[in-house]
Amino acid sequence: MALGFIKTLTGKRATKTPAPRRLEIVENTGSAMAQSYAGRAALVLLSHPAMHRSRVNAALLGAVRARPDVTVHDLYKHYPDFVIDADAEQKKLLAHRLIVLQFPFYWYSTPALLKEWMDTVLLHGFAFGRGGDQLHGKTVMVAASTGGDPAAYHAEGYNRFTIAELLRPLEATAHLCGLTWAEPFIVHDAIHIDADEREKAAAAYDARLSALIEADRA
Repeated sequence: MALGFIKTLTGKRATKTPAPRRLEIVENTGSAMAQSYAGRAALVLLSHPAMHRSRVNAALLGAVRARPDVTVHDLYKHYPDFVIDADAEQKKLLAHRLIVLQFPFYWYSTPALLKEWMDTVLLHGFAFGRGGDQLHGKTVMVAASTGGDPAAYHAEGYNRFTIAELLRPLEATAHLCGLTWAEPFIVHDAIHIDADEREKAAAAYDARLSALIEADRA
């Protein structure tokens, strides 16, 4: 609507309303983001609601955080309100070949924010369905810690199912999205293992990422 002089009911002219300042909208093509991730092969999506109390996940993260070929993305730090920027997250996925889902195993599943992330980011037309082939050819690996010891995760154990069986929903998600499912990296008995065992687990985690990155480059 054109702005101009208007008359009030008394017949006096009202003050001319200044035209609103026009904002120039520039489309974000993602090129800046791609440049910022140049040379980084792996995206570690850390999902831990209490990292300040973590020992095992903190040790794992410490082993890979400084690597020049790894991007660490702390979901709980970036999205404390659970309002996820799907477009920004999709660009991160596109910029990396290896996707690592690192989290503590809660109630035989992921923490709530990681599930929200999957619901929000892995959309039809992007990750699956018609035209949803953007993640094809990439690799995904779960890196999880559990409170139980290895013996608890089998048919006769306390939890009745193996870790591989309990991770089937994530494996099915990977399959639907055209992702290659890598052998999960699991650290059991996280509450009880000592500092030496945590250090060994961290070194093994670092080595696993190196192996997956090199395999992808081969």
